[in-house]
This record gives sequence, C-alpha cells and structure tokens, in this order.
Amino acid sequence: MAAFTVRRRTPLTTAEVWRRLTDWPAHARRVPLTRVTGVTPGPAAGTVGVGTRFTVRTGVGRFGFDDPMEVVRWEPPGPGAAATGSYRLEKRGRVITGWAEITVDGTTPAGARVVWTEDLRIRGFPRVLDPVVRGTGRVVFGRALSGLLSSPASDGTGGDGGDRGDSAGGR
Repeated sequence: MAAFTVRRRTPLTTAEVWRRLTDWPAHARRVPLTRVTGVTPGPAAGTVGVGTRFTVRTGVGRFGFDDPMEVVRWEPPGPGAAATGSYRLEKRGRVITGWAEITVDGTTPAGARVVWTEDLRIRGFPRVLDPVVRGTGRVVFGRALSGLLSSPASDGTGGDGGDRGDSAGGR
C-alpha cells in the first residue's frame, strides 16, 4: 500500500478544526470530480461516530467509481483549547482500499495541528507504482486539507487556513 502523511498547523480552535474535518461533503468539494453520496449515521441515531458510513463518488457521469468508507474509530476532542481528537476511516471499495487516520492536536501554542495519515491501495495498480500513488495522494489530500482549514468559518472566527509548509512524506 502507498502510505503518506500530511501535516498542517492552523490558528483555528480544535473544535472548529474537528467540525471542518468531519464534514464529509466539504471534503468532496475540495477534491476534483468528487462528491459524497449516502451518509449513514452511526448506531446512535442522527450522530456521527463509529459505524457512520458514506460513499465518495469520483468520476464524470457514468464513468467513475465509488469509494465506500466507514468510521471505525471516533475520539472527538474534549473541551478546552488543548484538546486532542482523532478518527479512523476504513476504505472498502472495489477500486480503492486502505484507511485514513486524522488527528487534531490542540496542545500546540495558538491553534491546532492536524496530522492526516493515509494508506491507499488502488486495485490493479502494481506495487511498483506506489511512489506515484503516494505522491499524488500527498498533493491531493494536502490541498484538500489546506482548503478545509482555509474556508470561512461558520462561527465567525475567520479561517485563514493552515501553514502549508508542514507537510511530510510517507513511512
């Protein structure tokens, strides 16, 4: 599998970062030719958490593929500026498999740090192409993360984004 990590710092609060990073349709708006279909809440009716499922559709018209995902770990940040939270998504599609772990760390001075680690496998791609998948994933998800952090905040705090200079490669 092609593993990579993207890191960003932001002046936003952990609560605002968490809200943005758990808005699944907002993720899709940041990735070209992608949309979210069918968000199913977790076991506690109407809530997002372990068991929440959704499908990301990538393509144009009939030509594309579905990337079904499920939240398998859900640890929202607690109250306070120094809160930390994380979640893990399992990708269970016919084309894309793997997982993503997103952590929001509010223990940094003046804002939060986000670490997005993903391990992707594209069926039919030989492993020799993992460096290409890794590099493409780092760029695509890095841009998506930067966009999520820089979009205007709903709470009136602004949202001047994240430091794009804190990105790292895979394992």
